[in-house]
Amino acid sequence: MIGKRDNRAYSAAHFVLELDGSHIAGFFRSVEGGGVKSDILTYQMGGNNAQWRQLAKPKYEDLKIQVGMSMSQEFYGWISEFFAGRIHRRNGAILAGDFHYKERARREMFDMIISEVAVPKFDAADKAPCYMTVTLVPERVRFSPGRSSVDLSPVVQNKQKLWTPNRFEFTIAGFEQVTRRVTKIDGFTIKQQILEYRTGNTRDPVRIPGRIEFPNLTFYLPESDASPLIQHFTKRVIGGEKAPDTRLTGSITALDSDGGSLCTISLYGLDLAAIGPDKSDSTSQDIKQVRIDLTAESMAFQYAAGQNA
Repeated sequence: MIGKRDNRAYSAAHFVLELDGSHIAGFFRSVEGGGVKSDILTYQMGGNNAQWRQLAKPKYEDLKIQVGMSMSQEFYGWISEFFAGRIHRRNGAILAGDFHYKERARREMFDMIISEVAVPKFDAADKAPCYMTVTLVPERVRFSPGRSSVDLSPVVQNKQKLWTPNRFEFTIAGFEQVTRRVTKIDGFTIKQQILEYRTGNTRDPVRIPGRIEFPNLTFYLPESDASPLIQHFTKRVIGGEKAPDTRLTGSITALDSDGGSLCTISLYGLDLAAIGPDKSDSTSQDIKQVRIDLTAESMAFQYAAGQNA
């Protein structure tokens, strides 16, 4: 029986992702979506002005969560599998905790798959904390009351790893001396198309993953350091030089405040797609930068404490 004190309104400032009924993946910064809705079907007969309305089958919204580098190794292993194209469906729940870290509400989700991972920008001039945005697609969502006996505070005791965009290492094989001078990498998103099928009289849809799309990357470095990349681009694009048998590879490594690795995104099948000067302004005293677009055939994600995907 829920007492009056337990039934009071509360401010949910703590959100936890639970996987497979028991594993607590950790706290995250924010959550958006994950609701349930139904289309409204309207019927009108002949010249009758009366309208009849009926609820259609349920639709389940995608769930977007913002995570840093303090989630569990199992969660980042799930992201690694997404990058590698290995589909792993997970059951889970979003737990909302009050100020005292007591569970007050649950949203249970079934057969979730990852559809997007948005990597934030890396910028040497930005010291604010940054987060990845992970989009989860559930086949079913159910609402459950919170269990006030569940204490979420032990999760807080785990070591929190601060991730800031100004600490990173970017390399392209053969151009290590050049790419170490990169000042900024724009944010990018890895996407997987989700196909939805509805059959017969079933209430819930079946969601099937499609192909994974790896985006182009855009990075910036001082024009005075860009000569080797410009020469490579001139040979390949302007001169029409045949692509080498072994394509370029590279990586982006996020670092913590002590210089240790948080995660690494490995890049494969690289080529320079565009080079152009950044915006020029006679009133600016900023260092002249070059903007370079990089195409990648595939990527892999590795959490610092985990294994290669």
